[in-house]
Amino acid sequence: MLFNNFGKTGIKMSALGFGAMRLPMRGEGDKKEIDDDLAIPMMHRAFELGVNYIDTAPYYNDKLSEGAVGRALKSWTKPGKIYVSTKNPIENDSPDDWMKRLETSLKNLNLDSIDFYHFWGINLKGYQHWETLSNGPLQAAERAKSEGLIKHLSFSFHDDAKNLPEIINGGRFESVLVQYNLLDRSNEDNLAYAKERGLGVVVMGPVGGGKLGAPSDLISSLLKNKPAGTAEMAMRFVLANPNVDISLSGMSHISHVDENAAIASRDANLSDAEIAQIKKIMQENKKLAELYCTSCDYCKPCPADINIPHLFGIMNTHRVYGLTEHAVGDYNATIRGNAWHKSASPVACTKCGVCEEKCPQKLPIIKQLEETHAELYRD
Repeated sequence: MLFNNFGKTGIKMSALGFGAMRLPMRGEGDKKEIDDDLAIPMMHRAFELGVNYIDTAPYYNDKLSEGAVGRALKSWTKPGKIYVSTKNPIENDSPDDWMKRLETSLKNLNLDSIDFYHFWGINLKGYQHWETLSNGPLQAAERAKSEGLIKHLSFSFHDDAKNLPEIINGGRFESVLVQYNLLDRSNEDNLAYAKERGLGVVVMGPVGGGKLGAPSDLISSLLKNKPAGTAEMAMRFVLANPNVDISLSGMSHISHVDENAAIASRDANLSDAEIAQIKKIMQENKKLAELYCTSCDYCKPCPADINIPHLFGIMNTHRVYGLTEHAVGDYNATIRGNAWHKSASPVACTKCGVCEEKCPQKLPIIKQLEETHAELYRD
């Protein structure tokens, strides 16, 4: 296992982090539970292979992930520190409520202190608001740290990439968790900036939330002399970035642990020239994708509640990147209301033409919606 200096913390972290958001489950409904017979050996296998950073959160796995991580840590008796990360959703401005959520996580994890405690999924607007409070979540976090309940204060980020540096500049956090992968490089400069400012840098979504786990001839052949599976190429690309300390992977089977650990144990995964070649090819394909839609959102809202940019984005994962298997599943889940993003089916389109009037690219949106449905819909 390769290890990296984690910001200014003085800690050497494994290049691979264990994301405990997809632990195997068993049972149905109210009887649903973590399958400890599978989940705990999987976490222990990661620790055996050198992984020393595990990330969880209060709502993962139907609110059961923290407890499972706690049980895995309690039953792990071999030497070596395992660093634990979890998160506070900050549901209101109350410092007392913030502290209650921390105490619940400590209890779930069976710990006296959390190594890396995250302000979960924050944005610049929320952070700026908390800065105006004399006694809010930020002050509660500082007190908890002074009392030893938290060792390092961190944050995860889903806002517009241009807003990340200002949160870093606030100087309150020691590490950041941010999305970065082959398909989404919007935070690439931010990784370097966070590293420069001394933060530990953890990347989530190295395989695009599973999107890059599906087969793609285009991505597998990015390096003609080093063909690799889509997921392997995606992971190697992230690990090759010198500004990434940890690539956090959500794993649901012990084979995923073995495969990812093997990739994170190879020195010099990709050369600078190979990285440049990959970026060039992906940029060319991004431009091709934008011929279909740039996701500017000018066409919204649609009178028929069709989420046009999102559906076109799914179409691009199929048409441009060859991630057809994932695109089909994502599309059908979206139009059936079973995905995070919602959209009516394109069959609901009344052909009113409002979207085409507002589109700055003058795209034939109605026709493209018909094409998208024809390509991706499954009974």
